[in-house]
Amino acid sequence: MGVLEAVRAAAREQVLVAMMLGIPRLLGDPAWRAAEPDEGRGLGVVLVPGFGFGDRSLQLTATWLRKRGYAPIGARIGLNVGCTTRLLDRLERRVEAHVEATGGKVVLFGQSRGGGLCRLLAVRRPELVRGLVMLASPVLDQLGAHPSVMRVARTLARLSSAGVPGLLDEDCFAGLCYSTNSSVMGRPLEVPAIAVFSRNDAIAPWELCADPCADCVEVASSHTGMGLDPEVYRLLAPRLAAWARPAHPVPVTG
Repeated sequence: MGVLEAVRAAAREQVLVAMMLGIPRLLGDPAWRAAEPDEGRGLGVVLVPGFGFGDRSLQLTATWLRKRGYAPIGARIGLNVGCTTRLLDRLERRVEAHVEATGGKVVLFGQSRGGGLCRLLAVRRPELVRGLVMLASPVLDQLGAHPSVMRVARTLARLSSAGVPGLLDEDCFAGLCYSTNSSVMGRPLEVPAIAVFSRNDAIAPWELCADPCADCVEVASSHTGMGLDPEVYRLLAPRLAAWARPAHPVPVTG
């Protein structure tokens, strides 16, 4: 990638730029407007945000799902900047509660680091999971994000060492937390999954997002703009609808 291309890629990853360009485009697209209210059949979905973002970053995704008859909820893990193991434990409890509330397995839907947490939980508790969606999630290398992102993560670890609670710590980079979760991340999936990646992603290298255990699909969006890309919703709609159908339909008699 040349210097000019790199500058353009970095600009696309600015959150405000992504929102200003992406939201009007998404809301005006048939992929957003067209909705079958019974498509989701009440299937539960747990939405997990990316590193440094909270549940509100996936609010439009939740609205899109709700309009189609799904039952989406946020992960309630804050800004997703904490220790991987502790966040995973919190996510597990949240998913267990949603399984109980909806009466069946749920879809795990994560963006960036959120997709990695979803994959870890899908391996740990496959009996809770109907399907797995990973958007721009570098699951093949937990530490493979852009150097600027890793610098922020390392800064959080130093703050954690200084006594600031609720942040990533050094154990997440080289200790038991890292080794345990890296081992789990490398295990094959037992649930259907889709991994969406983009070669225009300036945050997570697309090669690290192409999970060999998932149905890998390429789009043209930026990393931060992937959740606002109409093409993402177009390709997810039939897959989610298939997961929402009963596994063993009752035959029609008469």
